[in-house]
Order: sequence, then C-alpha cells, then structure tokens
Amino acid sequence: MKVSDYIVNFFIKHEIRDVFGYPGGMVTHLMDSFNKFRTQITAHLNYHEQAASFAACGYAQASLKPGVAFTTSGPGVTNLLTGLCNAYYDSIPALFLTGQVNTYEAKGETLVRQKGFQETDVISIVSSVVKYVAAVTEAEELRYHLEKAYYMASEGRPGPTLLDIPMNVQRADINPGKLIGYSFPASSESISARDACQIIYQALLNARRPLVLVGAGVQNSGTQEYLRAWINSIQIPIVSSMLAVDALPQDNHYYGFIGAYGSRCANFLTAKCDLLITLGTRLDLRQTGVDTEAFAKNAKLLRVEVDENELTNKIKKDEEILFIDLKILMPELVEISKCGLPDFTPWIGVCDEIRTKLPKEENMPNRLIEKLSALLPEDAMITTDVGQNQVWVAQSFVTKGQRILFSGGHGAMGYSLPAAIGAYFGSRKKMLAFTGDGGLQMNMQELQFLARERIPVKIILLNNASLGMIRHFQEMYFDKNYVQTKRTNGYTVPDFVSVAKAYRIPSCRITEPEGLKSALPYIQSAEPALIEIVLPDDTYVFPKLSVGRAIHDQDPLINRSLFDYLTAL
Repeated sequence: MKVSDYIVNFFIKHEIRDVFGYPGGMVTHLMDSFNKFRTQITAHLNYHEQAASFAACGYAQASLKPGVAFTTSGPGVTNLLTGLCNAYYDSIPALFLTGQVNTYEAKGETLVRQKGFQETDVISIVSSVVKYVAAVTEAEELRYHLEKAYYMASEGRPGPTLLDIPMNVQRADINPGKLIGYSFPASSESISARDACQIIYQALLNARRPLVLVGAGVQNSGTQEYLRAWINSIQIPIVSSMLAVDALPQDNHYYGFIGAYGSRCANFLTAKCDLLITLGTRLDLRQTGVDTEAFAKNAKLLRVEVDENELTNKIKKDEEILFIDLKILMPELVEISKCGLPDFTPWIGVCDEIRTKLPKEENMPNRLIEKLSALLPEDAMITTDVGQNQVWVAQSFVTKGQRILFSGGHGAMGYSLPAAIGAYFGSRKKMLAFTGDGGLQMNMQELQFLARERIPVKIILLNNASLGMIRHFQEMYFDKNYVQTKRTNGYTVPDFVSVAKAYRIPSCRITEPEGLKSALPYIQSAEPALIEIVLPDDTYVFPKLSVGRAIHDQDPLINRSLFDYLTAL
C-alpha cells in the first residue's frame, strides 16, 4: 500500500470524515489519496493555510475529535503556524500533516540554509507549541508516528501534534501488516477519582462560601452533562472562564465569567468566597489579575488539573492540586454529591444581592448582542473573532444550549470565519460567525469557500470601522493619539456588503438596533449570508480592568459606598 493511502485510511478508520488544507507540491501524493477515497472522507480546499488550520481547530471544538489539516513545505508550514499555536494554547486536539522535500534533496547535516526548494526546518519551528512532532523519514516508521500523534492529540490535556513527511516517503510502498505500532501508556493520574472526590467533598463540608470556577477543560473533555448534574445536586454558585461561558445554562446557579473583561458579579464572588474549586482552567493573568496574591484572597484554592506542567504555576502558596482527568473525575463527583452537604442558602443570598445591586452594563453593543441572541436558533453553534466582538458575545449572548467557540489564549484575529467552516463540518449545525471589521479582513478570502460550498455559515459583522480594543488603549494610555486604528489615522475598511455580493453571498446592512429583525430571513435560510451591523467607531468594552487594580474593581468604577458595602457583605 502507498504511504499516503495508508494515512487517509487511518483517518477513515478513526471516523474522521473531513480534513482541511491547501494544495502544494510536497503534498500532491496526499491530495491524490484523499481524492481516491473521496466517498469516505473529504479534503476541503481552503484559500489560505492559516484558514485551514483554524478550520481544523473549529472542527475539533465542535466534534471533540482531532481536527486535521495538511499543507506543503516552506510557506505552507509557516502559514499554518498560527492555527497550530491556537490549538496548543486552547487545548484543542489537532493533527497537522506537512509535506517536506524528498529526503535526498534535504540539507541534512550541512550548514547551508536550504538545499531543496521550499525546504524548511519544521521541527525546530514548531517544537515549542506541539505535544508531539516527528519527521517521518522512513516509510516503515509511519504507523508508529501516526498512531502516537493521533493518541497524543487527545490524551490528557488535548493539543496539536505534527508529522513532517517527505514527498518520497509519501509515495513509498509499504506492507501494513509489517509496520510496528505505538504502545499506548497507562494512565498517569496521581490520585484516584474516589480519593479526589473525598478531598473535594471534605473541602465543601468545611466551607461557608464555596464557589466553583469552570474552564474550557469541561467542554474539551465532554463532561458538561456531569457538571450540570453535580451543580444541580450540590446547589452552590458557579462562575466560569470566558472560554466556558457556554458550559452551563445561564440560570440562577451561574453568575458570569471572571477576569479583566468579565462580570463584575463573578469577580466579586471570587473575591468573597472561602473555597474556590477550579475545574479545567489554568488561571492565567487575564483571570487573576497581575497581583495573584490578591486573587480569591480569603479562599482555600483547590485546583483540578490534568496538565502536570501547570503545577509549576502556583497561584497560592498553600493551594491544593488534584492531578486527574475530568473524564475520570466528573462521573464520580456526581455519585458522591448524593451525600449530604451543608445548606449554602445564606451564601447564595449574598451572591444574589451582589448580582442585584451591581449596575448592569448598558453599552449599546451589549444590548444589541443580547437582543440578537434571542433571535438565533437554539441548535446553532457560535464562533467569535478576537477583539471587542469576542467580549461582547461572551458578556451578553444569552445561550439556550448553543456552543460558543473562541480563540482564547493565542487570541488570533481572523479566527471566526474559518473556525465556523470547520465547526460546521464537525457538527453539521447552522453556524453564526461573529466578527469585527479587522478580524474579517484577516481571512476574508474564505468567503470563496462559502460561495463554493453554500454551507449555512452566517457572518455577523460588527463593523465599527476601527480596531476598537487598541483604539481604547490609545485613548487610555496615549492621550487619544489614535495611530492606525481609525479611519482618520490610517485604518480603513471596504464596503463589506459589496464584497459579499462579489462572492455571490447574500448580504444586508443594519444601521439601527431596531433593524435586527430584518436579518431574520438571512439567518433562517440554508444559504451562507453576511449581516453587517454598523456601529459608531467609539465603541467600548466595559467593564474593563485597569492596571494595578484588584480584579473585582473594574472600570468604570462603581460608587465607592456601594463598593465598600458589597465588599463588607
């Protein structure tokens, strides 16, 4: 069997039905093999390798299977890198295949920069942002590397893997029956699920004001239903990271997401709790603030973590870390929750009072997102780009079971559209891709993908004709010297509706919030669409944390008497 045929059949065997990529000289054998088995697997053509890598991320987020993307050597690989980083920092399972020059063309041990055309040292470039990477220079080693890369992508804390395969290896003939496979290691949890549950249960018995902080690890592990059953059973408040705003229904148990742009209420509760249990979140500085000692200052911190490396980043000197996979822990937590726990009603009363008394942000884009969320189908899936649009959606989209997919840690502009394409093929649901004018222009060429495939991806473009986040920074810290962020200072945008029409994509423009209902026919159709919502260029994201302040004391500052009263509760 030809090596490239073996690779394609491996994906088919593992029920991967859609992969993404861009043609190139060093992957022509792989492309030919995908075409050979096109009734069982589809290799989707994107129009930029970065978009292909983002599509693989979206596919994985929606399906919880590894996303797959392929590119040729040289610029194909370097264009892929942004999506690879995105998968690494957001714990997204993905397997990237890169073509490489024939082994007899490679520079080998010589000191020259390059010998073969488009030859690039992929291993050195990507080694710091992958869970596993290998150059497959011998055809007989393919099965081992392929099985290991696929396993590593989903094992433990998910993430990307990459195989760099020379062209002559791709076209080589192998005997599959004689190939040596990868031996899967035993589980490495440091604690049993039963023991971890006992520690959590005992901590809850000793607490008066417990709080659960949920991160994206819950969705990545597919344990949302267990989480919901556990929270409903123990009746304690819950907050989330921004990436996990869709982990729970937005009912009375849920008080919002924490962090610099998070809910005032969620941040206040974090400051006031005496026990903080974190599930599947790494507690980065956007969540804790720069002064980590002030984060959850009065609380015992109990962290559930699957990545040993995160144990080196201590938030509190006396924190307790349970090293265990949520897939193993959460079913057991549901069972043990049937034991009796204290009545936390007084604490819930404090939480509700804080939520009631804190001012609700009345920014026009937030109100618009809330209204729009009521119009969207319950079975849709949402993607966001990076920038103001992302935060507005996280703050104000009222979920009714919809998944919301973000680019979080890497914060890659241009994510929403290609991620929505991948997520569609990972779920076959209607997709709504929220984006800004800056983000859409990063990967606008993927409109041609929509034009070609006619899939129901709806682009919700929040167009303020500015790079709003950076413009706001310039207003705060650079005396309103708006450099390259507004129309008057170097940044411009096209007529997006005309661009969409050039791609044969139905489109409309809304200039007033009252016009949202006019977008319904576009949202409800089975075709792709672009809905542009025109905003003023001086839009803001509030609340927002200023440098040096505690995480629950965000701008615009609330009345000091109210702040002191809530702090004293």
